[in-house]
Amino acid sequence: MDGSNQTSQHIYATALRILEAEGPQAVTMRRVAKDVGITPMAIYHHFPGREALLNAVVDSEFERLTAFFSPPNGKRSFEAAMIHIMDGYIDYALAHPRIFDYVFSAPRPGARRYPDDFRARRSPTLNVTADAVAAWMRLGKLRRDDVWEIAMELWAHAHGYLALWRGGRFHLSEEEFRKLVHRSLRRLLHGLVR
Repeated sequence: MDGSNQTSQHIYATALRILEAEGPQAVTMRRVAKDVGITPMAIYHHFPGREALLNAVVDSEFERLTAFFSPPNGKRSFEAAMIHIMDGYIDYALAHPRIFDYVFSAPRPGARRYPDDFRARRSPTLNVTADAVAAWMRLGKLRRDDVWEIAMELWAHAHGYLALWRGGRFHLSEEEFRKLVHRSLRRLLHGLVR
């Protein structure tokens, strides 16, 4: 790895650390440059601006999030597959709350927008849910419907619970919260299962 690439990686890692510890407002080009040990002007040789730096972090985090859940095992029931996927999403949100808030809850330039970006498969996270929904529809175990709308409904359901959790609206342990989400997801799914 050449020096320039190493510096870019160091800038990226520093921005990610600040984002995770303090939130997006703390990620400034001047702050990152200082923490990396380069001049504020030198950082612009690697990233054209704060938005580009944060976008690089977000793109990488989407890939990291998908590692929290593997594609559902074909031997699982649809209910078990969806709980598996949503557990990965919950695991990520609980492990990286500030990054989760920025990636999924904060308005930001370049964020994927429904329906076009999702239907074009630009969402590495929702693609897993949509693929599971489509597979079960092909098998005739779910009613035929719009795959992307169903996938978004399932994701929004879990996301709504997480947004309320992040807002301090539950007086539950993480384990109790997860069980609540599982019960609620099962209720939702029974309206979809044939």
